[in-house]
Amino acid sequence: MTDGELQAFFVEVPVLQVATIGRDGRPHLAPMWFVVDEGRLVFRSFSKSQKIVNLRRDPRLTVLLEAGTAYEELRGAMIKGSARLVDDPEYVLGIYARLAARYPMVSPEPVELSGEALESTFGWYAAKNTAVIVQPDSVASWDHRKLVGTY
Repeated sequence: MTDGELQAFFVEVPVLQVATIGRDGRPHLAPMWFVVDEGRLVFRSFSKSQKIVNLRRDPRLTVLLEAGTAYEELRGAMIKGSARLVDDPEYVLGIYARLAARYPMVSPEPVELSGEALESTFGWYAAKNTAVIVQPDSVASWDHRKLVGTY
């Protein structure tokens, strides 16, 4: 995929598969909701969660986005990189706002939250969360729709 196609794909795919490295060296895999911030994938998790504990010990991670069910529809992107951890509650609160606008976190439909509504809904959680900005080292992507019978 081109850079433009990747950015569009990031917005389209709802779940990011996040792999971190556990203390025993084995992958720890978790599905995460995410947003795109300045072209980078960003998710949040409780600071005491296993994925954040793993990333504090070793910032390397791999993330995967995928779409399609039939072979000729398969698309995906695998990003190998490192995590930039952000513990600033104000930044995390902003990520919560963007997540609530994208996902049904507080109601059956996504909602725009700001000001007091955002603070009262997620303010307490923001201080207990860490945001993770995925900093890519390498990106591998595929789009089987482009094969059109060449396989």
